[in-house]
Amino acid sequence: MRLFLCGDVMTGRGIDQIMQRPCDPVLHERYIRSALGYVELAERASGTIPRKVPFNYIWGQALDEIDRREPDFRIINLETSITADGTPEPKGINYRMHPDNVGCIVAAEIDCCVLANNHVADWGSDGLEGTVAALQRAGIATAGAGKDAEAAARPAILEQISGSRLLVFALASPSSGVPLHWAADKRRAGVNFLADFGEQAVASVARGIDAFRRPGDLVLVSIHWGPNWGYEVPAEHRSFAHDLIDSAGVDIIHGHSSHHPLAIEVYAGRPVLYGCGDFINDYEGIRGYEEFHPDLAVAYFLETDDHSRRLLGLELVPFRLKKFQLVEASARDALWLEKTLDRECRRFGGHVRQTGENTLALSW
Repeated sequence: MRLFLCGDVMTGRGIDQIMQRPCDPVLHERYIRSALGYVELAERASGTIPRKVPFNYIWGQALDEIDRREPDFRIINLETSITADGTPEPKGINYRMHPDNVGCIVAAEIDCCVLANNHVADWGSDGLEGTVAALQRAGIATAGAGKDAEAAARPAILEQISGSRLLVFALASPSSGVPLHWAADKRRAGVNFLADFGEQAVASVARGIDAFRRPGDLVLVSIHWGPNWGYEVPAEHRSFAHDLIDSAGVDIIHGHSSHHPLAIEVYAGRPVLYGCGDFINDYEGIRGYEEFHPDLAVAYFLETDDHSRRLLGLELVPFRLKKFQLVEASARDALWLEKTLDRECRRFGGHVRQTGENTLALSW
């Protein structure tokens, strides 16, 4: 089975403003009161950005790279509420995209949006439920959020023509800024909340997987955890990932929340992506944290063995965000990513090397 994975895809705020039907641009942030302000920041940095762009615009050259590799399934962490209504949560930053712009997700032929993150309910529980409904109307599976705890814990089940299945579960950790009151319960919409990384949490995830798993299924657990900046992988993250593989039979750990890529580990033949970094956002032109090169994004292409479910290969393709669009990374950018990710992956027994023009691969 071949998969395309990436980290955070944020299609709200400034990006929503350049699409076909933007939301009201009014923001409730301390320094910027209009989403159009983020468009202006990006234009100061990179030049004029077109308006009412086609839905495939934001994906830019990434679409050709994804299509060329013909993944069986395409999975993203959608870090945006899809609603034109709702009440903004008093959290300082609120992302939303108009439902009429959901075509920007469809344009990339995304199969599943994981929603267990710290922005899906930025516009309240109604906005969260509207997000799930908008994606479902568009034929896109979701995991990690829903009308109640049962719905939020339910996996997306992606099935190939051959009958092989991928189960996608999604979890949201408070370490990434997810508020406790966003946790779904029997009577409240919310996210599939991961309170801690202890033995009981592992056992709970294992029970949820066993309720849906059939022989031969591949299981992916997507986790929104950790801070936005820095390369440290907390010991509890690593221990939890190993326990999910050992005790819950998880085959792929898809981590995100960091604004830049983190280390990758292959444990017991299974890949652990501790942080995939941002893929699409409207942060262009914002100063600070340049040392992490937040304008660089990485697409991850995984191939697993159908029988052993072990990782066969992992390719990384770097891009740069420019004018709210993914463009090919320069040779210099690719070299910087190679050195940085190789340094981080070495701590866990892996190596990252360029295998072609601006293409990287993990070895272990």
